[in-house]
Amino acid sequence: MPKHNRLALAAALIQRLPRRLHEPLLSRLFCSQVRFAGTAGVRIQKLSDSEVRMSLANHRRTRNHIGGVHAAAMALLAESASGCMVGMNLPDHKLPLIKSLKVDYLRRASGSLRAIATLQPEQRRAMLEQDKGETLIQVMLLDDSGGEPVRCEMHWAWIAKRN
Repeated sequence: MPKHNRLALAAALIQRLPRRLHEPLLSRLFCSQVRFAGTAGVRIQKLSDSEVRMSLANHRRTRNHIGGVHAAAMALLAESASGCMVGMNLPDHKLPLIKSLKVDYLRRASGSLRAIATLQPEQRRAMLEQDKGETLIQVMLLDDSGGEPVRCEMHWAWIAKRN
């Protein structure tokens, strides 16, 4: 856990509670800060410094005209997972900035979606040690069939906050 990181500290405290409380409390914590994710119904299943797992149900408010999860909601899920991954690793005195998101739509999604974002040890080290930097974060999006309807790559940067 990075020194002086409020998100990582809050996640660690929540994960000391009974397991049944982890998802609702982690999700509420995230969605209180990222309101659009709350509106869409993004849920957090796992939040650690090496892996973030989130989900988005295929419900009416996120559905497109053909009954699947809307393309913008898929991008929101991927960006949310990658943003949490950055947030878990970046010390509070640094500001995360998304530079670009690349989402390749491969096929129609079936049902709900799960996102898995991970970081390599060298990416985590760079976030801790460098005052300014950038990294590509791969996010795997899987649907209920176990297939990958979209391929996502998020380009994040960070800079030192101004006091």
